[in-house]
Amino acid sequence: MSSEYEVRSTKGETLVGASAKPQADLVAWQKAMDMVVAVYGATKDFPKKEEFGLMRQTERAAVSVPSNIAEGHGRNSERDFLRFLSIAHGSLREVETQVEVALRLDYITTDVAAKLAHACDDTGRPLRGLMQHLRTRLERQGIKRIGEDNDAYDV
Repeated sequence: MSSEYEVRSTKGETLVGASAKPQADLVAWQKAMDMVVAVYGATKDFPKKEEFGLMRQTERAAVSVPSNIAEGHGRNSERDFLRFLSIAHGSLREVETQVEVALRLDYITTDVAAKLAHACDDTGRPLRGLMQHLRTRLERQGIKRIGEDNDAYDV
């Protein structure tokens, strides 16, 4: 990424020119990785019949969140980064839905569901904050958003 933007590590350090830093410095990525660990911890107790169903779907959606953050961070433009963050956000919503499904099917307890919901919330806050920061930067550069409900921007 050619332009610089501010990113804070979980230690509170300000990282300038985050493109020179690995994705591990992004709080959203760190929180997403924690969420993945929580999801895998919960899905290991799913019934055997769900091994290739809800269990794998939930795990794949969870892994997709930090993966898309990392891929977007490695791209060459803020516009691409924002697009991948949007995909990560959609995957996060998918995990939230699958947690609700697992709860309704009695595959997880309300305590486990609450912990997973908390992990999703902890991931979503910095993810949405980073998305908003990039939207603002793009708009300040005069790059217009295509439509109100997506993160596609004019070229």
